[in-house]
Amino acid sequence: MVRSVLLSLALISGVGAAAAQEAALPNAPVPALDLHRYAGTWHEIAHLPLFFQRRCAANTTATYTPRPDGRLVVRNACDTREARRLVSEGVARPVAGQPGALQVRFAPAWLGWLPMVWADYWVVELDPDYRWAVVGGPSRQYLWILSRTPTMPRAQFDALRDRAARRGYPVERLIQAGRTVE
Repeated sequence: MVRSVLLSLALISGVGAAAAQEAALPNAPVPALDLHRYAGTWHEIAHLPLFFQRRCAANTTATYTPRPDGRLVVRNACDTREARRLVSEGVARPVAGQPGALQVRFAPAWLGWLPMVWADYWVVELDPDYRWAVVGGPSRQYLWILSRTPTMPRAQFDALRDRAARRGYPVERLIQAGRTVE
């Protein structure tokens, strides 16, 4: 009897440890990112609240354009509640040795030498066909779920949201961008 109870407890704790191990995902940049395939327009499906997006109400996009120096021009745009289009332009640079990691700067170019004007931009999950991406960073204070199309199927969104939670992002605070999830 004692032996069967101990065996049962061992099995239960083993299953629990395996489930806990499956639950957590590393918060790290993807191991491969083709910047030319990543280039183009992405539609925001959801994001964690950020001060600089406080006025955005709809149609939020990020457009990446390759530059000859290996960097990307970044053009973020959104519509406000007053139906005004806000646009912000910056630049992204690759991080050496981390293909899925970029650093983004929206400050003027003459301030580019200051480390504090560059923010980490990690592609933490990417569709093999570059149809959707999940972007975050080491602090987990920001998160974007992006799509090549303005909408995303509910099942796909829920799966990405779940995996972001397993990476430690506070997904209960995610703000969906209008009617982007079907």
